[in-house]
Amino acid sequence: MKKKLLLINPRNSYKAGIYHEGDFSVPPMGLGIIAALTDSDWEIEILDESFDVFQVKKADLVGFTGLTSQATRAYELASIYRELNIPTVMGGIHASMLPEEALKYVDVVVKGEAEGVWRELLHDFKQGSLRKIYESELQDLYTMPPPRIDLYSPKYAFGSLQTTRGCPMKCDFCSVHTFNGRKYRYRNVAEVVDEYKRIPQKSLYIIDDDFFGYGSKHAQRAKDICRGFIESGIKKEWYTFCSMHLATDAEALQLMAQAGCRMILLGIESEIVEQLVASEKLTNIKVGVQNYEKVYDAFHQAGIAVLGSFIYGLDTDTVQTIRNRTDYFINSGVDCIQPGMLTPLPGTLTYQNLFKSNRINNMDYPKAWEKYTFFNCVIDPINMSVDEFTKLMHEEWDRMFDLKVLKRKYLKTLKTTKNPIAAGWALSTNLKYHNTVFEGIREPYDYQKIYRELTSMTLNFD
Repeated sequence: MKKKLLLINPRNSYKAGIYHEGDFSVPPMGLGIIAALTDSDWEIEILDESFDVFQVKKADLVGFTGLTSQATRAYELASIYRELNIPTVMGGIHASMLPEEALKYVDVVVKGEAEGVWRELLHDFKQGSLRKIYESELQDLYTMPPPRIDLYSPKYAFGSLQTTRGCPMKCDFCSVHTFNGRKYRYRNVAEVVDEYKRIPQKSLYIIDDDFFGYGSKHAQRAKDICRGFIESGIKKEWYTFCSMHLATDAEALQLMAQAGCRMILLGIESEIVEQLVASEKLTNIKVGVQNYEKVYDAFHQAGIAVLGSFIYGLDTDTVQTIRNRTDYFINSGVDCIQPGMLTPLPGTLTYQNLFKSNRINNMDYPKAWEKYTFFNCVIDPINMSVDEFTKLMHEEWDRMFDLKVLKRKYLKTLKTTKNPIAAGWALSTNLKYHNTVFEGIREPYDYQKIYRELTSMTLNFD
């Protein structure tokens, strides 16, 4: 008889964040890869709280993954299976950064990427000799199996695809370089294209930390993937994360647009040079704040919208600089915004510094982790109180997501990209971020109605 492996994607019970709406979320790729690494003598099921109501299911082994904001819920569910004497395993970035904490709630922790240790863990399980911690070395992604996309919920409107891991940057607020390393590791291009063909959704999020990478070798790989998408004859639309230097490669931008790229997420973070220096945001410093608009223009000329990530609550932020940041978004060529509060994720230099200076205002862990959604103030700002900062952010979210602002943004994106699909993606993203930041605070926008009304408008590009 086959053993049963139950893999759980926990939700955030406090505030689901940007992934709480089914048509804006992506499948849990980590669990899909775990399933692909598991031998055929196991029966595998993914219980995904993005859509499934939790219920206790029979299993021989239960696995969890999750971001920091999901950790509270993961521990809660793990305790249920522990009471039933069913072994529990947790991996992912949070458990990897805080394995000792996780071991208070689960039986086994996988530190780092699972590819190097998962089969060993299953072997030990069968032998009745599970260890507390399995730590994996970074693996060559040419050996990475494609995730079991057949196990994902069919309710996801977006598919997920990964072509590379790692990031050479060392931004203070980011833990990617700690978890995935600072060296780019690539999947085989042919395998990426094959997986692209098999993904059922027509919309994708390519979850790379930088799809384009750095240097001619990295650029060529990205272009080859785009050519593979085009040559497949299967048309999908997608967005991904890239750094600003992509703007210097017009061929890459044209290929990406031709291959279906409609939006690029840029980590802009701040329009103030001193704040970029303090955060080690080296790529943006090299590009130069004065050249940001040229970057946006290059993307727009290719017909691609810009989703800008901005951080509010940096140490030198004042009421005025925060208001200026919102003004910058409203008046700049950035088409849609991801406006996060500075959040000290475990494994980051930001966390270390704020912890040492006693500026994390709620350390009732693990309960406090559910507030680490980037839309709650979990630190003590330097130049204002927590209440003042929270009130100010509500005012700024009101300004940036005002329907008149979003309408002007939509029309401007239409004009600059000459691409109604890209403009529609940007509009939809703004509307859904509004609903996310104000979740539980006020009534959400009926974004489908607003989207239909605005996208039914026409614009004379001449």
